[in-house]
Amino acid sequence: MLLIGESLNVISTKIGRAFKERNPVPIQEEAKKQKELGMDFIDINLGPARKGGPELMEWVVKTVQEVVDDVPLALDTSNIEAIEAGLAVCNGRPLINSIMCRPARYEKMLPICAKYNARMIALLWGPHGMPRDEHERAELAVELVYAANEAGIANEDIFIDGIVTPVNVQQDQVYSLLQFMPMVQDLGEGLRSTCGLSNVSNGSPNHLRPIINRTYMVMLEKNGLYSAIADAYDKDLVDIARGRRSDIVEIIGKVMDEEPIDMSSISKELQDYVKTARILLKKALYSDSWLEL
Repeated sequence: MLLIGESLNVISTKIGRAFKERNPVPIQEEAKKQKELGMDFIDINLGPARKGGPELMEWVVKTVQEVVDDVPLALDTSNIEAIEAGLAVCNGRPLINSIMCRPARYEKMLPICAKYNARMIALLWGPHGMPRDEHERAELAVELVYAANEAGIANEDIFIDGIVTPVNVQQDQVYSLLQFMPMVQDLGEGLRSTCGLSNVSNGSPNHLRPIINRTYMVMLEKNGLYSAIADAYDKDLVDIARGRRSDIVEIIGKVMDEEPIDMSSISKELQDYVKTARILLKKALYSDSWLEL
């Protein structure tokens, strides 16, 4: 599983202030830490960056690359001019995070992606917003992939993001994304996939978020997920992604395959993963107390 570190983000109080004050120290410390933790990409998320976005993105990219020049970057902002400014100074091949399935956006962004030989995340957010189900996701993906190919972008450089939603409010959508994931390879040979993994636990109590994120990552990967934008500081999540917790992967796989599980024969840790997988598969209704039941 390829991991894209999510923590160099404007929503972080420390990082947001560093962006605003042009203070390189917290930014470079975070970039070095993400490299140390083994991230395959470092995501630079400026948010809207409406004022001075291009100058800020150029500065942040250069600031990161002063201390980490061998980990590719993902550039994340809704400001198209800021994306291009960052691409212009990136070492290697960056990843644009992301290009929505809205003609007004992708008709401007795809030529920029092709110009700089960048990779892209194809975000399946359409003209009417969130897709209703896996079939609508597939329709949006076909439209965006076709447009990207026409712009000269190869399937291997396209990461499909079907959009992760919080399980505590949109349990049906969480399940729908699981159903969509196996379709990605059928939509075009060489296509990759990704997701904003932590979104699945948004709004859940903080102590429950890690197990939701880890369980959903395993389930998505079993259905074909190639990469995830994730928390580099969750050691257990990174261990699972790197193949170091086969016991967790195996027990979640049994739940997905509807194999019988003797709960009395497994540890409390694995029991919790079984219960969480059942929530994500809609076999039980979400509640903040599901691990206590």
